[in-house]
Amino acid sequence: MTNPDNMTGVEKRAVFSLSLLYIFRMLGLFLVLPVLAIYAPDYQGSSAMLVGLAVGIYGLSQAVLQIPLGLLSDRIGRKPVIFFGLLCFALGSIWAANADSIYGLIAGRFLQGAGAIASTLAALLADLTRDQHRSKAMAGIGASIGLSFAVALILGPIVSARMGLPGLFWLTAVLAGLGIFLLWAVVPSAQTLSRNAEVRSLPVMISRCLADPDLMRLNIGVFSLHLMLTALFVAVPSHLEAGGLHVSRHWQVYLPMLMAAFIVMVPVMLAAERRGRVREMVLMSVALLVVSTLGMALTAHSLGWFLAAMMVFFVVFNLLEANLPSLLSKTVYPGGRGTAMGIYSSFQFLGAFAGGTVSGLLVGWGGLSAVFVFCAAVALAWLLASWKLQVPVAAPSLAVDIGTDELQRNGIIERLRQWPEVLDITVIKGESVVYLKVAAEFDRHQLDDLLSV
Repeated sequence: MTNPDNMTGVEKRAVFSLSLLYIFRMLGLFLVLPVLAIYAPDYQGSSAMLVGLAVGIYGLSQAVLQIPLGLLSDRIGRKPVIFFGLLCFALGSIWAANADSIYGLIAGRFLQGAGAIASTLAALLADLTRDQHRSKAMAGIGASIGLSFAVALILGPIVSARMGLPGLFWLTAVLAGLGIFLLWAVVPSAQTLSRNAEVRSLPVMISRCLADPDLMRLNIGVFSLHLMLTALFVAVPSHLEAGGLHVSRHWQVYLPMLMAAFIVMVPVMLAAERRGRVREMVLMSVALLVVSTLGMALTAHSLGWFLAAMMVFFVVFNLLEANLPSLLSKTVYPGGRGTAMGIYSSFQFLGAFAGGTVSGLLVGWGGLSAVFVFCAAVALAWLLASWKLQVPVAAPSLAVDIGTDELQRNGIIERLRQWPEVLDITVIKGESVVYLKVAAEFDRHQLDDLLSV
């Protein structure tokens, strides 16, 4: 008999193959990020504004299509939508590889972003794993995204120095092809699609997520964080080149920064969680974003001091990137996690689009330092918006099937609302499942009694 505490073979294969698919997909997106601003000015018709647009345009198509494609996968299945997304990414990469004008490059990048499959991949992972293993599975996906970003910052400058920007896009097309092969040859097929709202985006919950001030603070946070990251990658590569550091050596800058981020991130997160100081850690981190980006503007004439300020930014970026999704999971109302994460991802990619576009305009108007000052202003606005940030105590969320009989449902829901250990309850019209957030030490036997009366 299989031990329920252990993953089955299918679950292990699902986590491994989907994590690898995430790596192929995200690596393809991130590879060009540290070098695009260096090579894009050589394209016909290029300008500073259009270079910034080329860097960030993928975020627009990602943001617009993320939730719709997730909803489509509920109707036609996960794999067809994922295949469509990988195909779009491959075609966009090929288009960009063959572009000879900045407009062709922008079109290719836009098509790359149209393969917005992150929410669908998460839903497929939920289809293929049981509730007790889903957190571990999602953690594996999160680690694969972080690994993709780190590898891309190191590999992108090395590969582009040998093969040029077109060679980098051909490599991303190959990665998309490998992802398509993996999808059909290795990723298990789900027998049924998960109906759990915790892992799906639901239209009826979108307005509730957008109206929640605590969730919106986190959405504003991830928007600002990725706006700054993309904006800096419009300005920083060119600044490093001007400082005498050839693109082939840029990985020597990024590698120690990523290592420092990894060394600092884990103990700081654990200490803040243990001492109940997560809010203070987040606010301090955002304040350091203000200091580091302003420091880049003030030390642009000194490469050493500039890199020190940049190191602070990267360490804090990784710390916040890891903490914001965790805060969202604690903050969201029961049953709303899937919708909230879809909206969160859309804000993240909109931030990337805004960062590339605005920074391109700023470079043309005020030079590279204008981008750093702009990032400092964004971080300061984020700090002010986050001042009333609340960090709720982690509480278990449960999905409980109470049937479809209206009289029975109403009775159970009323009893649940009166039970002190139920902190919040979400009822979705037309669904037999209700979603509960309960006290950490709730009595499972008493809950079963309430449901069975």
